[in-house]
Amino acid sequence: MLSRIISAATLGVDAYTVEVEADIQQQLPAFVTVGLPDGAVRESKERVTSAIKNSDFVFPSKKVTINLAPADVKKEGSAFDLPIAVGILSATGQILRDHCDEFVMLGELSLDGAIRPVPGVLPMAMSFAGNNGLKGMIVARDNAKEAAIASTLPVYPVSSLQEAVHFLEDESRVKPFEVDIRSVFKRAHRHVIDFADVKGQESGKRALEVAAAGGHNIILIGPPGSGKTMLARRTPTILPDMSLKEALETTKIHSVAGRLPTDSALIATRPFRSPHHSISYAGLVGGGAIPKPGEVSLAHHGVLFLDELPEFKKDILEMLRQPMEDNQVTISRAATTLTYPAGFMLIAAMNPCPCGYYGDPSNECTCSASEIQRYMSRISGPLMDRIDIHISIPSVKFKELSGECRGEKSELIVDRVNNARQAQIKRFEDEEKIFCNAHMESRDIRKYCVIDDKSQSLLSMAISRQGLSARAYDRILKVSRTIADLAGLEKIDMSHVAEAIHYRTLDRQLWN
Repeated sequence: MLSRIISAATLGVDAYTVEVEADIQQQLPAFVTVGLPDGAVRESKERVTSAIKNSDFVFPSKKVTINLAPADVKKEGSAFDLPIAVGILSATGQILRDHCDEFVMLGELSLDGAIRPVPGVLPMAMSFAGNNGLKGMIVARDNAKEAAIASTLPVYPVSSLQEAVHFLEDESRVKPFEVDIRSVFKRAHRHVIDFADVKGQESGKRALEVAAAGGHNIILIGPPGSGKTMLARRTPTILPDMSLKEALETTKIHSVAGRLPTDSALIATRPFRSPHHSISYAGLVGGGAIPKPGEVSLAHHGVLFLDELPEFKKDILEMLRQPMEDNQVTISRAATTLTYPAGFMLIAAMNPCPCGYYGDPSNECTCSASEIQRYMSRISGPLMDRIDIHISIPSVKFKELSGECRGEKSELIVDRVNNARQAQIKRFEDEEKIFCNAHMESRDIRKYCVIDDKSQSLLSMAISRQGLSARAYDRILKVSRTIADLAGLEKIDMSHVAEAIHYRTLDRQLWN
């Protein structure tokens, strides 16, 4: 006897429908799974067999053939356990229902028949938008909220194989899970840290405000304990408010990677990812035997913070150049090519030398010139060229540390940032793939970053004296445009260009 169950699988950050076919034949007992299953799918036969027996059902002493269609795409993960088990029970007549294929089923089975959550449920649920031939989704209880966020099909949470079968026989047993996505989005959008916690470092705060307003990459250079990490960790609090569309895109990536917090179905605050410098290529950029998004994709619509930048392996840092330019990562394998979004804002932090005190008036640097040169050469010129803002973070003076005066609150800074971003959204409303000033290409810069003769002369002098590249010229203009937007001005004046040049040339001697 033959049965058909609808399930789904992820490919990159998107999902596709998988038909699970179960066929029972009067032959010697066997359990065969076809359709390019990976190791986790092949092992499902042991989980499914035990789950069926321990749920007081009968596992057939016949040949069981499971086909996962389409057969030319590799199937990965444990989400097919539930549809395989239901397919076997339906094919053997143990479920009193003729059309089990009216529901999408996802879930991993434990040996006692309990249903466990699986990663990637949100993109799977979103893939069934507009599919009117289906009546709902059956998922583990811990996946119900995430699946309901998609708002595509009614979601029915179940805890065990027995409960799933009883629901199929009597749909009134389980009520559809309901969630108010707007309410969830509003509750999740909050921060527990604030820029007001940072004493002093006004120039660093200003540079980060400019970076947040235009989506620019920034590097913080200063001695140990100067507050570089503290500033970086508070940057998400001044980034523009996250839209619901951005929240869903970010949540999809975290769901596929299995990084979605168990107590949250929606990521509504901009992510902040801070990988250790010992991270591998696959961990940072993505990939692996079973390709998964890396840190650059998990930071999509948020911040990727690389502390102690020179300590990262040089070849890994060079891999950042492509996602920094294209806002996406492409991973090629023999069978397929996957593309993950990677629209992050990079914040890098580093010491000016191995001991950390080069140029610090309060501490003596013990490094030789050759040691400093070797330390700085770990970061290539092309990578530094792609970082728009370079800012020095000096040691905080005792007077500032001991003072009672607090800094400006994040809510005041983010108001200015939001106003600047709204001006950019209006400016680029007719442009494709440009959402902030940092996304502008050369032709866009010529159109939107027009400067007067005095500003042009100042920029020309800075370029010639500092030996900056053509890419640096474009990035100075983009930062100038952002500074003007923060000031609420349509025209870029010489003071905006001067500030942008300052951000580009500060500590240039370290790389000479």
